[in-house]
Amino acid sequence: MNNSLVVYNSIKGKKEIFKPILPKNVGMYVCGPTVYSNVHLGNCRTFISFDLIFRYLLHLGYKVRYVRNITDVGHLENDADEGEDRISKKARLESMEPMEIVQKYTLDFRKTMAKFNTLPPSIEPTATGHIVEQIELIKKIINQGHAYEVNGSVYFDVIKFNKTTQYGKLSGRKIEELIHNTRVLDGQSDKINPQDFALWKKAEPEHIMRWPSPWSVGFPGWHLECTAMSQKYLGTQFDIHGGGMDLKFPHHECEIAQAESVHKKKPVNYWLHANMLTLNGKKMAKSTGNNILPYEMFSGQNNIFNKAFSPMVLRFFMLQAHYRSIVDISQIALEASEKGYNRLVAGIETLEEISGSSTTKGLKLNAWKKDCYNAMDDDFNSPLLIAHLFDAVKFINGVSSNKYQISFQDLEELKEIMNSLFKDVLGLKRDKNKAITSERIQLEGTVSLLSDIRDKLRASKDFETSDLIRNTLLKLKIQINDTKDGSSFKIN
Repeated sequence: MNNSLVVYNSIKGKKEIFKPILPKNVGMYVCGPTVYSNVHLGNCRTFISFDLIFRYLLHLGYKVRYVRNITDVGHLENDADEGEDRISKKARLESMEPMEIVQKYTLDFRKTMAKFNTLPPSIEPTATGHIVEQIELIKKIINQGHAYEVNGSVYFDVIKFNKTTQYGKLSGRKIEELIHNTRVLDGQSDKINPQDFALWKKAEPEHIMRWPSPWSVGFPGWHLECTAMSQKYLGTQFDIHGGGMDLKFPHHECEIAQAESVHKKKPVNYWLHANMLTLNGKKMAKSTGNNILPYEMFSGQNNIFNKAFSPMVLRFFMLQAHYRSIVDISQIALEASEKGYNRLVAGIETLEEISGSSTTKGLKLNAWKKDCYNAMDDDFNSPLLIAHLFDAVKFINGVSSNKYQISFQDLEELKEIMNSLFKDVLGLKRDKNKAITSERIQLEGTVSLLSDIRDKLRASKDFETSDLIRNTLLKLKIQINDTKDGSSFKIN
């Protein structure tokens, strides 16, 4: 069991040595999707990041109980306590039952994540399947004096809770600033304080999704759902809670408050947050059109990119950035990742073909292996791990060209390590939809060189020669596309 794993704990704002509550076991909860639409790439990045973490913990020998919920009720528009339920709204717009919407988009989510080769969680609970647990939790919060009922709705008293325990410790928000920056909105007059949040909402007549409770026929608050489900399956204190950076406040902050108000101890030892994915330098948003769905990337049927990219190339692209850093997705970046992915796969294929000798020259295997694990032990640094794998590929190509030698024993160990890190840890696999060969890589390299030469010809206004290159390549079913950032190409 590894004792040198270090993780960045968001609530402490620093890296800490990872010490699970039970030595050989890890409890991890990750906030799952609200299933009212197709899962978008930004969400996929979060779940791919935690798949990497899940895989590495398993690789280290931990028994991991990974819980990732499905939110199928209670998540209102604008993450607020007022407004329409996102799933009910989609059901109304599509003339379907809410649970039809839930089923449709839950299946889409699972299908998409399977394409990205993510492992399914150990438990995938739904909010609607845990209404009883949520009602019981609300009763406990009320009994502790941290919640109140008004006109059939129940709210958490943030100000009262803050008198004994700090509210805002995860996000760094101070209650005084929250009070100063909060306006009293119409429809929220039932609250004692504008900062209070709903634990249970009385259903209006038009609200479809509703359940009986001691306070009213209504539905649970979004924040409450995760607290109830996480503590049911992982206990009142567990190791890791994860999610997207955008969930820090208010969602995760409210989860902490709910749990601490009842159990008088911190619910989670390590808070891990994955950062966002931007598109062409801007935040992804459906409202602006700067948005793309995974299947649109896989098929190439979109107006943003000029070619399709496979799930494995997209996964590799995301893993080339640290999970805590913002990563921007663009045509140039994806094409570079595609070349890198192809080179890595070609290196593994070459490794399977080479033979060992009686001597070793070129690669210090033990030192290289240590570098690989040191990278992952440092807060799951996948980009550094990938860089070390490329070092190995250089060596493998050197062995293939007789520049280096490798012993029979080291060859077998290198094969085992490369495949283990590629498949088990990074969760990558070889694309089945096209054979990746050294000839393909040579072709892409040649076309890339011609494209660079053509850019220089255009810059020097030699359009006749540049057009000749473009038209000749087009006859060979290789399309050159000119953009303001330079040229890109598509091999049909």
